[in-house]
Amino acid sequence: MAWRRKSGGESSGSPGASPCRHDELEKVPRGHVPMVTGCGARVVVPVRLLREPCIAELLDMAAQQYGYGQPGVLRILCDAGHFRRVVDGALHRAD
Repeated sequence: MAWRRKSGGESSGSPGASPCRHDELEKVPRGHVPMVTGCGARVVVPVRLLREPCIAELLDMAAQQYGYGQPGVLRILCDAGHFRRVVDGALHRAD
């Protein structure tokens, strides 16, 4: 899992991330999903964690807020600290 903070004109994310230009983007590792938290931190989460109830609940909340047709990277409503704790907990349960 990688945590990145947006900074000025430099952006690192995944293909389809807005408003970054394509030449500024990093590739997302195979088997991972890029996400952006409410405060703008970019996160790369293993696909296997998407079935965890705590992650699924956050995805449902995001779908209610943004809809299922979000362009680009998935946006999660919570701040980076909370999301980090949720993902870390899911990683420990999944192992």
